[in-house]
Amino acid sequence: MTQRWHKKKTQLPVVALVFFIFIVCSILYNERNIQKIHHDQTEGVDKDHGPTSLLESTVPANYSNPNRLPVILDRFSACRSTVQYSGRRGGWAVRTRNLDRQRGNRESCDLFSGNWVFDNSSHPLYNESDCPYMSDQLACHKHGRLDLSYQYWRWQPHDCNLKRWNITEMWEKLRGKRLMFVGDSLNRGQWISMVCLLQSVIPANKRSMSPNAPLTAFRAEEYNATVEFLWAPLLVESNSDDPVNHRLDERIMRPDSVLRHASQWKHADILVFNTYLWWRQGPVKLLWSTEANGVCEEIDGLRGMELAMEAWANWVASNVNSLKKRVFFVTMSPTHLWSREWEPGSEGNCYNERTPITNEGYWGSGSDLPTMQMVENVLSSLGSKVTVINITQLSEYRKDGHPSIYRKFWETLSPQQLSNPVSYSDCIHWCLPGVPDVWNELLFQFL
Repeated sequence: MTQRWHKKKTQLPVVALVFFIFIVCSILYNERNIQKIHHDQTEGVDKDHGPTSLLESTVPANYSNPNRLPVILDRFSACRSTVQYSGRRGGWAVRTRNLDRQRGNRESCDLFSGNWVFDNSSHPLYNESDCPYMSDQLACHKHGRLDLSYQYWRWQPHDCNLKRWNITEMWEKLRGKRLMFVGDSLNRGQWISMVCLLQSVIPANKRSMSPNAPLTAFRAEEYNATVEFLWAPLLVESNSDDPVNHRLDERIMRPDSVLRHASQWKHADILVFNTYLWWRQGPVKLLWSTEANGVCEEIDGLRGMELAMEAWANWVASNVNSLKKRVFFVTMSPTHLWSREWEPGSEGNCYNERTPITNEGYWGSGSDLPTMQMVENVLSSLGSKVTVINITQLSEYRKDGHPSIYRKFWETLSPQQLSNPVSYSDCIHWCLPGVPDVWNELLFQFL
């Protein structure tokens, strides 16, 4: 008995040693595989298919590290100090390829070249009072505009016709899908237009609208579809991302991060983006994701917009499969702030304007050509991943389509302003029904 016990005791160290060697070898093998996988991922290239993205990025090391995430910007954020822009880029190396560019004007006819035709038989496509989701900012008739001719103009391309708007067909295109508009108040106007165009055929007990928030959604139950709006005026993260409290003296953005907004828009099936007017309000301040001391860099609006567009384009290039997700970009919406541009010698704006501009090719100073060229350069790198809806020229003609004084103003107007309507006229947004309905007719055409 004692002899057998001693025999077993002498075997235990051998078994333990073998087990220890096995564990060490397994750890070394797995570590080697992990390093190999990490190396392959950082290459960013599929050997059979070439680069995985049209835009190759050198993302900062802490860009997606949950242990080192930058502080979220909000309306209380502030720069500790500000320096001039250093010239730093977000790490996006744009490489243009000769790809099929799915542009709005790749059709046999240029849908964006034409003129406005007065048509009070087929337009408006809905009545302002019949849309329960109408915004007081855009409900011009409700707020005193008696001249309703702005509702009766139809866009007519020169060499073809726009497809006739069909509510049922549009809902069938949206069945089981999420359509999301992403951008500023101009894009919100287009979203409201789309909701008003679509809502009338949905029974009241089969539709719903979520409360106003950064992401607001209209839902149609029988189609299992939503039409949504995401407030993201600069596309990248900024301290102006509150949909209500965003009028700030100091505008701060993270030029290298769309992650907060992308976490919302990545789930949509059809995306409609815009950004422009917020970049026209003076310089902006950059707070990079890697900046730990609160030091901002100041940059002019055009270059700031370019950085934001490149960060957005990188997300599109890296994440969009054109067979599964449709992405549209709507070009700049023009303003009509100086009547001398269409009527030399006058000193007004859009106030009291009742007819479109008939001078073909008219282009006002509110639409910045260098910005248009920059946007074109960025979008051209994305090939068929993005369809461009060029609303700028056709909307330039519509000096009569703005709310001017016929809207709700949330701030109290002074007696001096009230005595001079030109001084507080809104010549930026658009009355509904009106011009944004045509933008949606174009979207319907390309879907």
